[in-house]
Amino acid sequence: MEKHNSHKIIKLSNPKFLQIIEASIRMGFPVLLENVEEKLDPSLEPLLTKSIVKKQGQFVIKIGDQEVPYNADFKFYITTKLSNPHYLPEVCIKVTLINFTVTPDGLED
Repeated sequence: MEKHNSHKIIKLSNPKFLQIIEASIRMGFPVLLENVEEKLDPSLEPLLTKSIVKKQGQFVIKIGDQEVPYNADFKFYITTKLSNPHYLPEVCIKVTLINFTVTPDGLED
């Protein structure tokens, strides 16, 4: 879906995942974060809450200790291999969850 937009695919195990996210925010590239577990890295909090502010006529978002210019074309996707993940309510209210593997057992849950 985002192949033509120079998308980046990263994992939390990548030691430079925050730098890749920062660069993608600046340039407006979509990012896919793969294989997350039920607990997310706290450094992703500003992205999940879309804590974007206007400073000196420019939109910025604080990632870690840096304020990064925010490009409106930036998109952030997260995937998991867990078949029926149970995220905390605090996470569920910040994101849109889509389950592509709906099973009868999952519907009963």
